[in-house]
Amino acid sequence: MRYQIVIEKRAEKFIRKQTKENQVRLLTAIYKLPFSGDIKPFEGSPGIYRLRVGTFRVLYTVEQQIVTVRVLDAGNRGDVYK
Repeated sequence: MRYQIVIEKRAEKFIRKQTKENQVRLLTAIYKLPFSGDIKPFEGSPGIYRLRVGTFRVLYTVEQQIVTVRVLDAGNRGDVYK
């Protein structure tokens, strides 16, 4: 089953500010969601997961009913959790 990927404005803005190499790394990892990658549930927020891509973190939700992965935020390890 293929999921539609929706990248929210906040995450898209962060990704665009990165170097081309990092953009490719982040987008490649995002488009493999929700089935592969260093994925863990985001503690304290049910239904939200985090994906680790090197020093970057991507926060996302999976909407099973409409087969969609919604990327909420992306950022550096210490900044994305604030």
